[in-house]
Amino acid sequence: MYAWIWRHLPGPWPVRLLIYLVLIAAVVYALFIWVFPWAEDAFNISEVTVG
Repeated sequence: MYAWIWRHLPGPWPVRLLIYLVLIAAVVYALFIWVFPWAEDAFNISEVTVG
């Protein structure tokens, strides 16, 4: 999957690297802002006890 993304990015490798890092940052941002809060509410995983 990562090789497929790398092959389809435009430009020379420094531009590809910059675009790739922006894509990774966008995915991580989306996970922390929308997906993880939704999953916490949907699956009720906030009541975890250890011990």
